[in-house]
Amino acid sequence: MLDKIGQFIINAADVLGGYPLFFLLIGGGLYLFLSSGAVSVRRLPAALAELRRKPTGTKDDGQISSVQALASVVAATIGLGNIAGVAIALVLGGPGAIFWMWVSAIVGMATKYHEGVLAIMYKGKDDAGRPQGGPMHIIEQGLGMKWKPLAKFFAIAGLFGTMCIMNANQLTEAFMATFTTPEGIAGSDFLGTAGGWLGLDNVRTFRLLFGCAVAAVVAVVILGGIKRIARVATVMVPFMVGLYFLMVLYIIITNIHGVPAVFKSIFAEAFNLRAGFGALVGIAIIGARRAALVNDAGIGTASIMHGASKNDNPVREGLVAMLGPSIDSGLVCTLTAIAILLCGNIDVEGVKGLEVAMQAFSSAIPAGDILLMCIVICFAMSSMFSYSFYGTTCASYLFGSKRAKYYSWAFLASLVVFAVVPLEAAVGACDLFYALMAIPTMIAVLALSPKVRRVTAEHFKKNKNTKE
Repeated sequence: MLDKIGQFIINAADVLGGYPLFFLLIGGGLYLFLSSGAVSVRRLPAALAELRRKPTGTKDDGQISSVQALASVVAATIGLGNIAGVAIALVLGGPGAIFWMWVSAIVGMATKYHEGVLAIMYKGKDDAGRPQGGPMHIIEQGLGMKWKPLAKFFAIAGLFGTMCIMNANQLTEAFMATFTTPEGIAGSDFLGTAGGWLGLDNVRTFRLLFGCAVAAVVAVVILGGIKRIARVATVMVPFMVGLYFLMVLYIIITNIHGVPAVFKSIFAEAFNLRAGFGALVGIAIIGARRAALVNDAGIGTASIMHGASKNDNPVREGLVAMLGPSIDSGLVCTLTAIAILLCGNIDVEGVKGLEVAMQAFSSAIPAGDILLMCIVICFAMSSMFSYSFYGTTCASYLFGSKRAKYYSWAFLASLVVFAVVPLEAAVGACDLFYALMAIPTMIAVLALSPKVRRVTAEHFKKNKNTKE
């Protein structure tokens, strides 16, 4: 029965996460990019300048600063998708898939700009009077109450789409790979005893216990609310990106002769028509689909976090918001791709993610798999912290703030459940719920884009000294 459910999820994800998601996110993002006058390129200096600006709002406008909101969004998006997701894209689509991840980053910046602007323009409040953002409020206030069913549709999809399905699964997979020897899993005697009580084999027992340990650590942070999540994210993000950059820099320096070939293969395979136009489109879809799980542009989660910002200026929040995809899909995913293409093997059978990345780092750096494991822990945990807030916000919208607290416990329980399920089902579930979240989000963003263009023009007209 479980196998049939898993296969149904995979099939549904293949349908919604194929052409529909590609045209919705890439096509819609391209329209936003062009209609906004290439905002993600022209306004990039202004966006960087916003990072130094203090919030202009008060505590009544939100709970965190714009920079904390960005750090929390990046903490969510710089997760295992940047490592396992890139590896999966390379295995399924080859080096050319990375080019389409870059395209997704550029158009994703334009999409996130619009999400950030709308998050402040149509900021709502929960039943306790606390400021709250997200597509639910954007749809209700921007499109009108007759669109409320669409708002609820997003919130329901968000309850499941923000459960860190892939992070819990791949983090467990990484530990399994690290602590498995030819003789079996480390601590097999203990696992055998515990498994006997639970009626499980050693592998399932390891996954179950590890999932419980992850849930316990995550609970310490997420039960402290959005302010604690933002404080932790502000510390973790610079550390983990910096350390990861140094690791990949070492790989590049020690394999500098192979770097030109890597970039040549990315561009050549991105437009490779030898296998036919269908293969080219397939590679593009794989890259875009994985990028959707990496930068979340058009998914709606970013507007939830930026809606909690104290900033009362929609354009300034949008400028900060659009920096997210440049960091995750642009910088971090490129670092991962270079490392894997230089030192890894993408010609493997089946869907492989973190295992491919760990093999590449292990062969390139002494104890590279252990160092990557430290990065993986930071990446996975940071995603879990922010995603719990996204889901709690959706639950608050649907059930009220008092009942929403129970979602946190459901979220923690899901970490244990998804630590055990097969990778293919986990990837399929992520793709399916992300596609369902993208539909109402992109409908609202595209419909309200003229209003975003108007407030953008007014803002820069008043601030002529802002660098373009």
